[in-house]
Amino acid sequence: MKYQSTRGGVTGISFRETVLMGLADDGGLLVPESVPDVSAELSSWQGKSYSELALEIMSRFITDIPRDDLADLINRSYSTFTHEQVTPLVKVGDDYILELFHGPTLAFKDVALQFLGNVFEYILQDSGAAVNILGATSGDTGSAAIAGVRGKENINIFIMFPEGKTSPLQELQMTSVLDDNVHNIAVNGSFDDCQSLMKTIFSDLDFKSAYQLAAVNSVNWTRVLAQVVYYFSAWYQLRCPVSFDVAVPTGNFGNIFAGYIARQMGLPIRRLILATNANDILCRFFTSGKYERGDVHFTHSPAMDIQVSSNFERYLYYKLDGSAEKVRHFMQQFADTGRAELPFNTENFDDVFLAGAASNEETLATIRSYYDNEGYLPDPHTAVGLAVMKRFRDSEVPLVCLSTAHPAKFEDAIQEALPGVHATHPTLEALRDLPTRKVVVDPTVENIKSEISTRL
Repeated sequence: MKYQSTRGGVTGISFRETVLMGLADDGGLLVPESVPDVSAELSSWQGKSYSELALEIMSRFITDIPRDDLADLINRSYSTFTHEQVTPLVKVGDDYILELFHGPTLAFKDVALQFLGNVFEYILQDSGAAVNILGATSGDTGSAAIAGVRGKENINIFIMFPEGKTSPLQELQMTSVLDDNVHNIAVNGSFDDCQSLMKTIFSDLDFKSAYQLAAVNSVNWTRVLAQVVYYFSAWYQLRCPVSFDVAVPTGNFGNIFAGYIARQMGLPIRRLILATNANDILCRFFTSGKYERGDVHFTHSPAMDIQVSSNFERYLYYKLDGSAEKVRHFMQQFADTGRAELPFNTENFDDVFLAGAASNEETLATIRSYYDNEGYLPDPHTAVGLAVMKRFRDSEVPLVCLSTAHPAKFEDAIQEALPGVHATHPTLEALRDLPTRKVVVDPTVENIKSEISTRL
């Protein structure tokens, strides 16, 4: 399997090269040259463990790592999870919740970043090279990425996050890690500022090369690939229905795009229900065909406080029939004006996706409702998914909502929704009195480059 950029300037590269390149050198995102159809093999995969299932799926996209080595990387990655099913499916009322938060940092990002950290280490040991990871986080990616690479040889990691805009426990999960190879940079701004800084620095090819920069954000294809697996796992845990719907709380579009790839591979997903908070650029796109930047709203679901979704370009590439020229035009128009529109009739342009947005009030009401009526406590991001999911429920197929984080990571929102209810987890409680380390900078490219150059 070879990989290419959505903008056409990078083609024919291997999986290993794709991992290390992260963001394509032409500014686009890397995608596989084809998506394999595995529908004929679905029945033969029944009964496989999560790691065995991951091996079957990932090996279709990873052809330059020996199968036995890949199996070892996968087994080591998911041995860190506390549930034997890795991503267990829980029945809640008439619906199902796929819990993705049983990894080391209690967020769905662990599913991908435990694997990516091990893949980085494997490739570097094999080649004798070193990398410096630069990432941006709205909350969970940073801690999961740090957990995936802390203490690993030949890897340094620099994580940018918006100062004061993550939950206190999310910040602690990052800043309490004092390993010499971990560097936390708090940026006076929004997550979009952090993401823009990252993309600008990666676009400076001389700097990227000089400092061997690599990406762990969902711009890295490996992140998406690892997340594809749990859609298959959900279907098998449902006992293989004819079809099913999945609701996905998403800000950067990576989590739901993984479901889109799973569907292209032949998994019988009928519809993907995209759920956003007040930062509803994706909801507006899927209901109008117009992609238009708005102001960032800070909400109870901070990991979704995003206006520019980095994985959207991959979807756009497939929607525009693999035309790099059309993708470049669309993205340039968006960069110049903050607005772009599909070049065809946008009425019902994609019946795979349904979309909705949930307000802060709906989010808190949903947390209360599920706790009071079902005895289940969702985190605020999952609550966004559940709130939107209700609008599109029908009795024809099973309905699954992805649960992206443990509620204890968002104690302030839980307290506001349910005064007197304390969501706790021993992993998080152990962080409260630990020493921390971070630097705080204004959002300029020069500041971030200086942090990288002076610490290496």
